[in-house]
Amino acid sequence: MPTKTKLSPIQRAATIIIALGSKRASDVYKYLNEEEVEQLSLEIAKMERLSEEDVQATIEDFYGLCLTQKVISEGGAIYARDVLEKAFGPQQAASLMERVSKSLKKQAFEFIRKADYKSLQMVLQSEHPQTIALVLSYARSEQASQIIGELPRNMQIDVIKRIANLDRASPEIIKIVEDSLERRFSTIVSSDQIEVGGVPYIADIMNHVDRSTEKYVFDELSVKDPALADEIRKLMFVFEDITNLDSLAIQRFIREVETKDLAVALKAANDEVKEVIFQNMSSRMRETIQTDIQYLHNIRMRDVEEAQQKIVGIIRTLEEAGEIVIARGEGEEIIA
Repeated sequence: MPTKTKLSPIQRAATIIIALGSKRASDVYKYLNEEEVEQLSLEIAKMERLSEEDVQATIEDFYGLCLTQKVISEGGAIYARDVLEKAFGPQQAASLMERVSKSLKKQAFEFIRKADYKSLQMVLQSEHPQTIALVLSYARSEQASQIIGELPRNMQIDVIKRIANLDRASPEIIKIVEDSLERRFSTIVSSDQIEVGGVPYIADIMNHVDRSTEKYVFDELSVKDPALADEIRKLMFVFEDITNLDSLAIQRFIREVETKDLAVALKAANDEVKEVIFQNMSSRMRETIQTDIQYLHNIRMRDVEEAQQKIVGIIRTLEEAGEIVIARGEGEEIIA
């Protein structure tokens, strides 16, 4: 049945966040911008008591919207209407279809997310950095990281800064860019403003680029825009951040790393990283790794960076699995 609650939209959103519980809510927060997080958090803080009827109605309405979006996406509008009418009745099905259809309008540049990055790179290589930034903001982060990694060095920082500074793009601007690319790609036009880019997105991109590109970008950004570099770093994990992990986390990822990779990664690591890693392994393993490092000669820096990136990948995988916790940002407290 349709929701009868008198709660405002922001109150209903806060109700859902509360119902999800803190762990799932934190996952949702990752997809919200700062203003949305602030508004939601403020509303949650203001909430004291909710009637059982309001909570139940809000959850049912939210479930209906989620189900509607799923069946429309997977089976099309006709199939969705049939499923929804059987589940909720004709009146509510029509209401849900109308509400969700507005949010399911296809995004601009949808075609690029299906393209291989080499083709996309060929199309973008002669474009202005602002155009590249706009298009990559609609790409999958894996695509964007590959393309950024192959841009000329002097252009990488420019494009990254432009992506980080993107907020919302008007349909008119998107249409102009799409029209300029339509001879090479099939275009899809969006009639809504779509949130694109931003620091969280560029942090996700930086999590996927190779170690060499990552190091170069942060070296340059730290000089040209240290505040932005710091903001991006707070949202991602890099090899040097191993020093911020607790002992249990370090011991956990060491068990997953091959001895050879660890020795190569530490060959050119700074003393702080070496110290915290050596402190968290057995004396026998430490002696083995130190001996391996001593006998490693003529190692390419690229090999060191690849080994470091592999270790970072393992750490991120363990975090995603909930086996370790990575504290991000100043003042983030971890309670054991």
